[in-house]
Amino acid sequence: MYFPFKCHFSLVAEDLPYNTIEEIVGLCPVGVDACGSFTFICQNELTIDTFTLPAGKQLTLLSMEVARNGERLARCQMVGQNMASAEILLPLTLRGEFYECQSDRGYSLQEIMSSSRLSCRQFRNTAEKNSGSLLIFSPVYEISNVVKFPSSLEVDVQDVTEQYQDLVFITPFSMTEVASQPPESFPTMAEILDGPEGNQFFNCSWFQELQRGRQVVLHACAPTTMILASTPKGRKGKQYFIISGGYGGRMRRRAREFGSVYELYLASSQSPGLKVSVTRHCEEVEEEGMPALSVGEQLEVLRITLMDRLGDKSGAAQKVECLICKRTTEEIALPLFMTGHFVEKLSDNKKYKLTDLISSSLPLDVKVVTRDKDLEKDPLMGLPALKLEETFTENMVLTSLPTQPDWCFALPVRWLQMSLCFTSDHLPWSESPERHVETVTEVTEKFYYEYHKLVSKTEEPPPRPPKRKPSSSEVPKRPSKSESKSTKLRSAVTKQLDNLSLGETKGKRAPAPPPPEDVSMSFYSPTTTEMQNSNMNI
Repeated sequence: MYFPFKCHFSLVAEDLPYNTIEEIVGLCPVGVDACGSFTFICQNELTIDTFTLPAGKQLTLLSMEVARNGERLARCQMVGQNMASAEILLPLTLRGEFYECQSDRGYSLQEIMSSSRLSCRQFRNTAEKNSGSLLIFSPVYEISNVVKFPSSLEVDVQDVTEQYQDLVFITPFSMTEVASQPPESFPTMAEILDGPEGNQFFNCSWFQELQRGRQVVLHACAPTTMILASTPKGRKGKQYFIISGGYGGRMRRRAREFGSVYELYLASSQSPGLKVSVTRHCEEVEEEGMPALSVGEQLEVLRITLMDRLGDKSGAAQKVECLICKRTTEEIALPLFMTGHFVEKLSDNKKYKLTDLISSSLPLDVKVVTRDKDLEKDPLMGLPALKLEETFTENMVLTSLPTQPDWCFALPVRWLQMSLCFTSDHLPWSESPERHVETVTEVTEKFYYEYHKLVSKTEEPPPRPPKRKPSSSEVPKRPSKSESKSTKLRSAVTKQLDNLSLGETKGKRAPAPPPPEDVSMSFYSPTTTEMQNSNMNI
């Protein structure tokens, strides 16, 4: 039977059930990275933690995730009443009676034959009326193996053009090899041979375009200065971005908040002359060397120094790192281990370019007040706050689609595992267009933590010194208890002993009575003589 190459076919849902979510992930006809491509239902009611999923609800498999405890989870979308959707996480070990739902998606012959999961399934021709008969595709000719030679491999080459004029040989390049090409190789047309598997690092629209067989335009490749940024945790959770230095929006600085003296020290080491205001009262702890701080007091960080702290009962003095700050006309010493609540004092209301801000010390808290006009939609505009954490240099390949050659996005070489080949197709323009570059890329939490694994870790704050143990001469004597307290406590113990029974030694022990409200935690313990007298009374 002959079909046009561009004909599409619908997948026929199987009647056999899946027993676990893990079976669905492993046996579903398309990869989990094909977002929204597999829908299923459960015939029985499911309970996940405190959430109950009714039987018969349709679930669409979106992606795979790994929890912090190492448990593998499947993120699924559920459509409720009034077409309202919600996402839930299902553990792969979840058991039930799951059935595949019929999908309206059409597959081309190339997609079917290039997938080992699809090639063994049944299809119907979407162009035929009444859905058509069931079809199973089998290749007539199939390449048994594809050998890829690294571009750096030294081989003996023999010209076989005359014998094999109908064959076209391609040279696959990884992203690293593309980035190593000379500048005169660009711009050029390229075809994606193997797209990136799954989407673990990017939350952006261009990633979905990196599919096998897709034509792209490669404009240039160069090291680019990028800024890693994050937002405070909000309703949508914490968001992460990498921003190019060419970002055209304007920002205002926001006052930073600090939760300890050590954080003040780190900030002051990068921004000398740091001034803060105390936002929460701190009581004085003399033996720890911590002074009292009142709300509204203004502090200016001066320097860090080592100071003697009161010694222990052996009389040995201890050296403690302290931050010297100016408070009005006096200098005070704040131990680095001291907790506190401070907010930075800012005196300007100026709008800054991103390049001006990164020339100073990072991190900085900012708010975008003017969007980048070169972007169709600036994802940073409207965010309540943005923290510019650090800068790094990344090799980027400037890319666009042939349908929109002037709208470019940058592919980070280190974070994309894909292969391409250069083609001889003509560039989609007669005259080089003015390029509009996506300068903001939203990344995932996994990208954020994987990046920090590659760079040096942030210094941990110094350990809190042990509290000084007062000598025996300094220990205050406890005041004698009043007659009423002693009598009340003795009566409580006597009442407990009266309730005991000699014949019930193997039963459960009666709970201890609660201490009186006006008695301290130093409980009364009857002497041996008193216990003997009590037993005689029994």
